[in-house]
Amino acid sequence: MKRLILFLPLITLWLALGAQTQVVAHRGYWKMAGSAQNSISSLINANEFGCWGSEFDVWMTRDGEVFVNHDATINGIEIQRALARDVRGQKLPNGEPIPTLDQLLQVAQQSTTLQLVCELKPHSDKQQEAQAVKKILKLFKKYGLEHRVTYITFSYPGMRLLIQQAPQGTEVYYLNGELSPADLKALGAAGADYHYSVFQRHPQWVGQCHQLGMKTNAWTVNDAATMQWCIDQGIDFITTNEPELLQNLLPSSH
Repeated sequence: MKRLILFLPLITLWLALGAQTQVVAHRGYWKMAGSAQNSISSLINANEFGCWGSEFDVWMTRDGEVFVNHDATINGIEIQRALARDVRGQKLPNGEPIPTLDQLLQVAQQSTTLQLVCELKPHSDKQQEAQAVKKILKLFKKYGLEHRVTYITFSYPGMRLLIQQAPQGTEVYYLNGELSPADLKALGAAGADYHYSVFQRHPQWVGQCHQLGMKTNAWTVNDAATMQWCIDQGIDFITTNEPELLQNLLPSSH
C-alpha cells in the first residue's frame, strides 16, 4: 500500500507531462496584416489559426461601459476615468474602433469556438472594479459564453470577487506570481498563471499544481527555447505573441 501511495504522485505527474500544451494568443493573433492588439480581427485570426484560446484585456468607464484594451489609456483618454461616449469610436492602430466587451462577445458567440481568456485590469477605484466584475459576468451570461471563459487578473481583490461570483467551475487565475500552488488552491483559484520566469525559479510548482488538480499557464513566451522549456515542463497553456512558432513546436504539429 505504501508503494502505491508513493507511486500515485508520479502517475499524476506523468499524465500532466503527457498532456498537450495549448496555445493562447496574447491579445489575439494580431501579428497579421491589417490587425491590431485586442481587436475584433485579432480574435477572429486566433480562431481561424486554430488557437485554443485568445486573451484580451478589459476596463470599465466610470459610467459602466466595458471596453477591450490593454493599456489604461487610448489616444490619451484614461478609460477607467472617462465616459463611454469619449472612448467609443477611438481608433486602434489598424483603424478599427476600440471594441466594447459586448461587441467582442457578440462576435465570439457567432463566429468563433475559442476559449475566451478575459483579463480584468486592476482599477484604481476598487468599488468601480467590483462593479466591473458584475458587469463582465453579466455580459458573458447574456451571450451564453459562461462555459467558454477563463478569467485572469493581477488584482487580488478582483480575483477573489471573480472566484466568489462566477458560476461554479469557472476557472479564475491570478497573475502576480507570489502565491504558491497551495496558496492558490486554498483561495479557490484554478491554478498558477505566471510569467515564465516564475516557473523557471520554481519549476516544482508545475508538478505541485498538477498534484493539486490545478493547471498552469506561462506568459508571455515569444522565443522557441523558452517555449520548448515550458512544453518539457508540462505547462498546460502558453500565452504568446507568436502562436505559429509555438504551434510548430508542439508534438501534434509534426
